[in-house]
Amino acid sequence: MGRRSRISVLLCLAATLPPCAVRAQDAKAIVQQAVNAEMEASHADRSKWRYRETEMDGNEFVVVETQYGEVKRHTKENGHAPSAELLRKDDEYNQRFAHDTALQEKQRQAGLHDDRSATELLNEMPVAFVWKLERDGADEYALSYKPNPDYNPPDMESRVMGQMAGTLVVSKPDHRIKTFKGTLTNDIEIGWGLLAKIRQGGTFDVERRQVAPGKWAITETHVHISGHALFFKTIGQQQDEVKMDFTQVPAATTLEQAVGMLTAPTPGAGSGACCKR
Repeated sequence: MGRRSRISVLLCLAATLPPCAVRAQDAKAIVQQAVNAEMEASHADRSKWRYRETEMDGNEFVVVETQYGEVKRHTKENGHAPSAELLRKDDEYNQRFAHDTALQEKQRQAGLHDDRSATELLNEMPVAFVWKLERDGADEYALSYKPNPDYNPPDMESRVMGQMAGTLVVSKPDHRIKTFKGTLTNDIEIGWGLLAKIRQGGTFDVERRQVAPGKWAITETHVHISGHALFFKTIGQQQDEVKMDFTQVPAATTLEQAVGMLTAPTPGAGSGACCKR
């Protein structure tokens, strides 16, 4: 039986459990069920989106995704209307990207790297922490977690994640992850602090929402981890991103069409609504 088939069987079995059995399962099983649901969705969902993205520095973009890559264009620059020069550079790059397969491949490889890292960390979640069910509500589970002293992290990113403590919210009945928050509980040193030193107290907050029936997306990312890392660029970062006004893009959209969508009016712009909660 293939990996995807095994996941499907697990999800089908979980879906057939009576309500009392679902309530009786322990916190780790709830987390594992959520991980299974996310893995299945990542294989099945190929939807693409147009949305607005705001960053911590006051820059704002319209982003359009396609099967060939994504393009974006400023709508704000440091909180103000973008300059004509900045928009000209955006437009020049997008036109070049739409016709440059090397640039497209570079973006694709970066995306695959991020996807692999996210998948690896997602798979580690049930065993990396000691889980506790804090609330079994009508439409969601709320759980807390702390580092598992018996966890043996396979790599540096897992080592950092394994020293987090925080909360996880899982939706019902589809078992999708809604909120994942954490705080680094200890300083982390690699190579006696010469290669990397990540300071205790760093935080992350990832918010996910249903942007269409059965389709979920990250709508907020807040990462504030302080420290230094000489060789590991994924450690030590400050990031605040908010995504809103999601509109699904047709599957057959080309990059040239996506570039044209960047200047079209954004549905719901200014409403502040990101998606269905």
